[in-house]
Amino acid sequence: MIKVPLSELQSRMNRFRSRMDKADPNWEIAAVFSKINLYYFTGTMQDGVLLIPRNDEAVFWVRRSYERAVDESLFPAIKPMGSYRDAAASIKMFPDTVYLETEVVPLAMYQRFHKHFPFKEFKSVDAHISSVRAIKSPYELSRMEQAGEVHRRVSEERVPQTLREGMSEADFAAQLFSVMVEEGHHGVGRFGMFDTEIGIGHVCFGESSIYPTYFDGPGGSFGMGPAVPLIGSRERKLKMGDLVYIDAGCGVEGYHSDKTMTYMFGKTLPEYVIKAHKECVAIQNEIAEMLKPGAIPAQIYQTIMKQLSPEFQQNFMGFGNRKVRFLGHGIGLLIDELPVIAEGFMEPIQEGMVFAVEPKKGFKDIGMVGIENTFIVTPEGGKCITGDIPGLILID
Repeated sequence: MIKVPLSELQSRMNRFRSRMDKADPNWEIAAVFSKINLYYFTGTMQDGVLLIPRNDEAVFWVRRSYERAVDESLFPAIKPMGSYRDAAASIKMFPDTVYLETEVVPLAMYQRFHKHFPFKEFKSVDAHISSVRAIKSPYELSRMEQAGEVHRRVSEERVPQTLREGMSEADFAAQLFSVMVEEGHHGVGRFGMFDTEIGIGHVCFGESSIYPTYFDGPGGSFGMGPAVPLIGSRERKLKMGDLVYIDAGCGVEGYHSDKTMTYMFGKTLPEYVIKAHKECVAIQNEIAEMLKPGAIPAQIYQTIMKQLSPEFQQNFMGFGNRKVRFLGHGIGLLIDELPVIAEGFMEPIQEGMVFAVEPKKGFKDIGMVGIENTFIVTPEGGKCITGDIPGLILID
């Protein structure tokens, strides 16, 4: 069993407290419920609540499974509880204000918690935790680099051996998942977007990659159908001349990389499509050069968008009216983290942040071309951890 080191957990907690002291010098307590944030602070994903008082020891109160939490976590204060009543009994004086994860805590959970913790008001802790999580430690970066290497091997070496004429998107997705797990993928891709499910990602043949989808990304997917618009279609079969589009997450020990790779099956695509793809790759490389400490995400976005011709911007970052308004996003324990390379993100990026950069462009009856790779922010610019092949690999 690989445990998150105690020194790592302590550093995260200290940075969170410092962030809170700076944002609100009068904060009194924060309560953390979500599995991802619990793992970040404690090294385990059990059902419970982590109470972080400003001037006292943080305690992880666990409903299920206390035994597993103790077994796999080095967090110094883990206690069992039957309900929130047990945790509340440890609080000598209830604060007036509690910081909560307002993005993920359901109303029913809030009501159960509030029944035993009679605070007067709550404030959101989400942005503060996201800001702390955005800067990765060497421990975290090492996991992401491992995920990136798995991603590279699968995309560059294994996929070309797997694609065959006549297979369905669903068949290929199932085989791709097996290959990724075999190579080291932890088996799940996690997103913070509300009520978002994902199998392996978008696995598409041809025009499937521009089909409308609820997923907040430039690509699309037919999926299994209305009830499961994910994984891939059983009916869409791979044929000669198809563009193959794979936008998938990969993870190691909870930490993700994000990558999009494209392939030309059997023959090359029209020259104007290849030209647009190469321009997307050039945009990615230009953004990567700007991923240095002190750069402003919104300014990176504005710089790129202003230099694109009106013609190129048609179906750029989405097809038709389904465009997304970003060029990249933070990544870590979730595939969609802060900050985002988009308007409104004005805080300077810092060394140790990690971004997935994904310029893409759609074409009617052909699909989505472009690229996505994962980059670590360094003083020299973005360091790619998912491979350097520019895509549109020809599969003979």
